[in-house]
Amino acid sequence: MRKWIVVWLSLLLALGLFGVTLRVLMEDVPETHIIKALLPEFEAKTGIKVEFEIVQYSDMHAKLVPQLMSPNCQYDLLEVDNYWAGEFPAAGWLEPLDEYVKRDNFDISVYLPSMLDMVGYYNGKLYMIPMYNYAMGLIYRTDVLKDETLKKKYREKYGKELSVPRTLEDYVQICEFIQTNTDLYGSAMQAQRGDPIVMEWSNYLFTLGGDYYDEKWHARINDEIGVKATELYIRALKNAAPPGALSFNLDDAYRVMAQGKAFSMISYNWMLPQLDDPEKSKVAGKVALEPMPGGVGLNGGWGWAIPKNSQHKEEAWAFIKWVESPEIAKRRALMGGAPTRFDVFTDEEVVKKYPWYPKVMWLVMYAKHVPEFQYSAQMIEVVGRELSLAATGEKSIKEALDTAANELDKLAKLAGLWKK
Repeated sequence: MRKWIVVWLSLLLALGLFGVTLRVLMEDVPETHIIKALLPEFEAKTGIKVEFEIVQYSDMHAKLVPQLMSPNCQYDLLEVDNYWAGEFPAAGWLEPLDEYVKRDNFDISVYLPSMLDMVGYYNGKLYMIPMYNYAMGLIYRTDVLKDETLKKKYREKYGKELSVPRTLEDYVQICEFIQTNTDLYGSAMQAQRGDPIVMEWSNYLFTLGGDYYDEKWHARINDEIGVKATELYIRALKNAAPPGALSFNLDDAYRVMAQGKAFSMISYNWMLPQLDDPEKSKVAGKVALEPMPGGVGLNGGWGWAIPKNSQHKEEAWAFIKWVESPEIAKRRALMGGAPTRFDVFTDEEVVKKYPWYPKVMWLVMYAKHVPEFQYSAQMIEVVGRELSLAATGEKSIKEALDTAANELDKLAKLAGLWKK
């Protein structure tokens, strides 16, 4: 009888009916689907089942916060955006990972310092393991810049060569020129109110040397650089973007580019493998990646974290160790993922398949992330609202940025960061 009980329990475990099920809320991006395809291997190896609840980014924060505040979180493992990398630890919602790392000799030295700074440490403690990066840069059509007719027209009009732009002003001018002289849009922009417009616009701000706050946490979003960045951004929206760009998110912008309808996009570097895939894109073999014209662009990324109120912390940590192991991290990259580790970015097999990955590593190492503190999510909401009002003409650029700066100062004071 005892023998049959053992056999029955083994069968239940093999079927995933007797054991732990990890529930994870995941953003609907390529990296999520890459990891999802590999989950059966983890489940077979450990007997732990993993269920991904896949949603749009705009729904994630609202779904996570009530769960993190409840006695028992329905999610056992989290992917945390860098926007929340200050908020979640400050609220006491995440399990510190230092002891797990030390106990299991988990090597964090392989991660790019910029990733650990952005989605790893908070106040000296490790709360997250970098998951994937979304540093932004310029993705453009190489065939368009080689068009001899266009090159001649551009030379006649501006007295210089049509080439990869090296300043933000040049980029906007080239996008306008291409939209005027071809059947292409100059830039596939994502100017939807909220996160999309802030993500894209931040590249304009950072490449000109601007920032959200100064060293004393006084808002400077409305200084001369902030105004100039916004002027150039709205100029591109009006003269070089698809008509519906004010309502576009990243998926909409990607579709325009993948359909061969645009010259360029300021976007996430992981878009390039998707655009270079002939099964997904009409511009495969005709796209390239460069740093943000004029300087550095926006850094962004996600980290794995364990909720403080998770019922399955050890199992969640086992998953993190597996998904971030050298073997799985490399396979994710080969499947078109967005690495965060030195060894993956420089792996011979990975670079052979994706020759631009060393350039992506440079982007990630030197890109700049938004200020991360307790109220980063509210900061993004404020800036997104005011940029949208400026883009639609409901407010002047200076009026919108002044309003945003005033509210950003209030958030910094509320967080105890603002200094006289």
